[in-house]
Amino acid sequence: MSNIYESAATTLGLFNSPCLAKVELRVTCKGISDRDALSKPDPCVLIKMQSHGQWLEVDRTEVIRSSISPTFSKVFTLDFYFEEVQRLRYELYDISSSHNGIKEADFLGAMECTLGQVGPPSMASYVTAEELTGNDDYVELSFSARKLDDKDFFSKSDPFLEIFRINDDSSLQLVHRTETVMNNLNPVWKTFKTSLNSLCSGDHDRPLKCTVWDWDSNGKHDFIGEFQATFKEMRGAMDGRQVQWECINPKYKIKKKNYKNSGIVILNQCKIIKMHSFLDYIMGGCQIQFTVAIDFTASNGDPHNSCSLHYIHPYQPNEYLKALVAVGEICQDYDSDKMFPAFGFGARIPPDFKVSHDFAVNFNEENPECAGIQGVVEAYQNCLPKLQLYGPTNIAPIIQKVARSLSVLLSLGQWEIYMADTREAIVQASHLPMSIIIVGVGSADFSDMQMLDGDDGILRSPKGEPCLRDIVQFVPFRNFKHGSPAELAKTVLAEVPNQVVDYYNNKGIKPKVPSEFESSRTFAP
Repeated sequence: MSNIYESAATTLGLFNSPCLAKVELRVTCKGISDRDALSKPDPCVLIKMQSHGQWLEVDRTEVIRSSISPTFSKVFTLDFYFEEVQRLRYELYDISSSHNGIKEADFLGAMECTLGQVGPPSMASYVTAEELTGNDDYVELSFSARKLDDKDFFSKSDPFLEIFRINDDSSLQLVHRTETVMNNLNPVWKTFKTSLNSLCSGDHDRPLKCTVWDWDSNGKHDFIGEFQATFKEMRGAMDGRQVQWECINPKYKIKKKNYKNSGIVILNQCKIIKMHSFLDYIMGGCQIQFTVAIDFTASNGDPHNSCSLHYIHPYQPNEYLKALVAVGEICQDYDSDKMFPAFGFGARIPPDFKVSHDFAVNFNEENPECAGIQGVVEAYQNCLPKLQLYGPTNIAPIIQKVARSLSVLLSLGQWEIYMADTREAIVQASHLPMSIIIVGVGSADFSDMQMLDGDDGILRSPKGEPCLRDIVQFVPFRNFKHGSPAELAKTVLAEVPNQVVDYYNNKGIKPKVPSEFESSRTFAP
């Protein structure tokens, strides 16, 4: 085992607290209370996990319009630790089209259980759990249809496709629900990915039930037709050929003498994607450039005043230092030279004291790197007396600078931010191999930062361009002020491994196979 792998794995607790299995959770709700007399709710479920008394969001389902008994297609994948009590909370919201995310949604109820229970039904909500087998591969499928039945009088059908796995007990498990293609009898649905475990439990001959519906805004969708398939049949579309099925309405087949079908559903592409893990890339030589950005705006307070967030106490580190050390100690294990660029923003800097939003904390613009986390700490402490804290809070220039190389950007600040410029910079960076960790320091209102996180929906630039990937993780330091540094680091770094893997998988980049005699590591796999 290489030293870098052993160090990283030990740091992440892979040896001390082994993950016994991965578990897929699916959520269905029945009989949600209809609080609006004029319309049905548009439900969405958030799943949260408890950590040191704090409920932290893990993920959320899609929003299903006009439904009191939704079956969500979103699948939550969690690590299961036998020796830990993993407390889960499911929060149900009504998110109408006029709401701006969860903040303005109507809270309908919640249920709590442990992952070991995945508990008795409550809140009219049902959670099912399934342990994943060893196959982590995904399949990419592209469906279309032609000549579907027209179910609407004044326009054409608005079709969507649902795929169900038929379990051993003959029950149905929703695998995927496509988007709705409006006013079209020959729809082409977006390509989607799903795990082979979810699709067929690794059994290529397992029957799948596929149903086509005509979407209606009141939630009472019209049945168009159905067919059965297997993944073995779908694999016929792997070599550029098409596979097609007749979409049958059983009632029409019985009643209509010359009935043939209600349309044809076509599989245009089937592609198996080998899913590599974060450690596969680390073992293959992947390095992560860890970069630090520090908020030096006047909102932090005069550093000479003990109430300032930048006050340097002779014996007690401030919140900036605590967050920097907690996260940096983890990230440095993935950087072979342990040299970390550190930048500041929002201050007037010597010699002319003009406001800068991307200055080197060590004042060496040609080489902003510091030797290890201790070097960053020393540069931070040395620069404070030489700066004039000013403003505004604008991290966009640093994001643009750091995005030139693959990196994790740790941004520490109080965050009353230039939102438009920052959103634009993040959206552009989402196309690049970059993750942004934002730790909110102090007691400011961080509601804008939650929007940057992307957990409240897809972040968009001021021009409307969506983020290609969710690359931002935001955590308020105050939530961990009295906890251990390890808990802060675990939370802020939780999404980085998946962000790294998603980037490489989307680019089709496979990890290198490490040579037994390789001792050096290069970044590009």
